[in-house]
Amino acid sequence: MSGPDELRVVVVGAGPAGIRAAETLVAAGLKPVVIDEGERAGGQIYRRPPQGFTRPPETLYGSETAKAVALHETFDAMAAAGRLAHHPRSSVVAIADGRLQVLDGAGSRWIAYDRLILATGAMDRVMPVPGWENAGVYGLGAMQIALKAQGAALGRRLVLAGSGPLLTLLAVQLLKAGAGIAAVLDTAPMRRQLHGFPGLSARPLFALRGLMMRRRLAGLYHAGVQLERIEADERGPVALLWRDARGREQRTACDAVGLGWHLRAETRLADLAGCDFAYDETWRQWLPKADAVGRAVPGVYLAGDGLRILGADGAEVAGRLAAAACLQDLGLPAPDMAGDRRRLARLSRFARGVAEAFPWPAETAAGLPDETVICRCEGVTAGELRKTVDFGGGEVNRAKSLGRVGMGRCQGRYCEIAAAEIVAGSAGHGCVAAAGRLRGQAPVRPVPVAALLQDAVVEG
Repeated sequence: MSGPDELRVVVVGAGPAGIRAAETLVAAGLKPVVIDEGERAGGQIYRRPPQGFTRPPETLYGSETAKAVALHETFDAMAAAGRLAHHPRSSVVAIADGRLQVLDGAGSRWIAYDRLILATGAMDRVMPVPGWENAGVYGLGAMQIALKAQGAALGRRLVLAGSGPLLTLLAVQLLKAGAGIAAVLDTAPMRRQLHGFPGLSARPLFALRGLMMRRRLAGLYHAGVQLERIEADERGPVALLWRDARGREQRTACDAVGLGWHLRAETRLADLAGCDFAYDETWRQWLPKADAVGRAVPGVYLAGDGLRILGADGAEVAGRLAAAACLQDLGLPAPDMAGDRRRLARLSRFARGVAEAFPWPAETAAGLPDETVICRCEGVTAGELRKTVDFGGGEVNRAKSLGRVGMGRCQGRYCEIAAAEIVAGSAGHGCVAAAGRLRGQAPVRPVPVAALLQDAVVEG
């Protein structure tokens, strides 16, 4: 076996999971390679603004400031000391034969690895709403990135809709920054939110903080709503039509809409790395299989929200556990992770509680009107998608081949979950898992042809 100086462990992602994984590897004497799409480490949750940005961390991260700053300083210190190799503004677009194809400003190159830790994080989980294909409709995560990275609100009169902790958090952050919020619309009924209380009690202070934020939205927040459609003109949204918990029609004027139903794991690279998948009914998503510490398939480890949605704290723990498992498998000294294992179990209970309290509205997705655009990239409507079922046997990959759903730039990241609900419902499947999942394929991001022409093996 190669010595520590010759081993190449690559960490993809420099959010909380990736940073803690790299820290654990560095402490063991390794020099990991960290590849990240961001310009500066921190991930989406602790995204940093450009150098010279004047807003202080307290304004950006609120009660999470200490955690964010600690992670930033830890990573920056390792990079400055040359204890890791950092590749910022770089995207892994393919995995093959123990190598990663990486796209950056210089073009495309291949980086070899002996062990791979994927800390790819999560993204918005969005349900199509009639009219969401118009300009001025964003994911909640995109709105939060604009706020953190540039101090910008993506509109003057905003409606935020969906469900999950990010809905409340972003609304409070925008209000604190001086943005205009017209309404915060939660599709989860209050009784369903209370249903998740046993799990939420695993982190009582965190749950209490969420309730305190909710109080700051008095008069704006509405639970148990049904979203009807987004009215828009050539400039973008002009109003969102919805029904309140009593079924009464409402119309809220706006010039921008943010949508998001909690988060979904980003699993495309895990698919290309050969991981097995299983359907998780709680999250209504196919998730990669791994053991309790992140071992997926030989040589590949998963950590953070790319494996299961645990939030920033859970991602830190999972990153350490995955790196420790990697060290053990390499026959190198690894830290005792018993405490982190117990903590991860508690955080998992809390995460399940969140999923129970703020569920994905599966029945609403399955029953979307035929004219609703499901795949924004390709303009595929719910009616067109339903027509594929007669020829495709109620399987999403056949629906993709016949109707082009999921064939666009996002490769189904925004439409796959809703499309599966529609296909399964139209086919009469007893569960959505019977519709299968869209198979991952390279490149996982759009790649300029010019970049591929420059392709060369430069590392490893």
